[in-house]
Amino acid sequence: MRIVVSDSSCIIDLRKASLLDVFLKLPYEILIPNTLFEEELLKFTEVQKRALIKGGLKVIDLPGERVLRAQQVIRTAPRLSVNDGFAFALAESYPGCILLTGDGYLRDLATTHKIEVHGLLWVVDEIHQHKLRAADILCAALRLLANDPAVRLPQRELAALIKRFENL
Repeated sequence: MRIVVSDSSCIIDLRKASLLDVFLKLPYEILIPNTLFEEELLKFTEVQKRALIKGGLKVIDLPGERVLRAQQVIRTAPRLSVNDGFAFALAESYPGCILLTGDGYLRDLATTHKIEVHGLLWVVDEIHQHKLRAADILCAALRLLANDPAVRLPQRELAALIKRFENL
């Protein structure tokens, strides 16, 4: 089973779209660094966080050398947050994994280091490909995200995916 290392932005947006539970049903092992889980999922209640873990999300404590690697990454790429550095360092420690992020700088860094990287639209497409939700439900979720000013998705790709689901 492939590993997906997620940053918090995708998890937050999947929650907004009511797709978080189905995301965890995809055939991947989904990991998140403990600092992101504790510090960035601020609007999640303890009950919701326990449900994520029960649903299969694995919260990973970074060992010392990975924390040092995260610090090194942040020094060389100052536009990244500390938690972006932790997500990158965790992904880097699992060769062949997928890094799931909506952050452009983190995506660029992952690509430079030959780490496969995807975002929320990929997750929605995976949910559809694995027949976990109908196209109309996914289309409605994408429209909801498209109208949320706090959600930043690539507009052209978002519109294309909405159109594709509308035509199914």
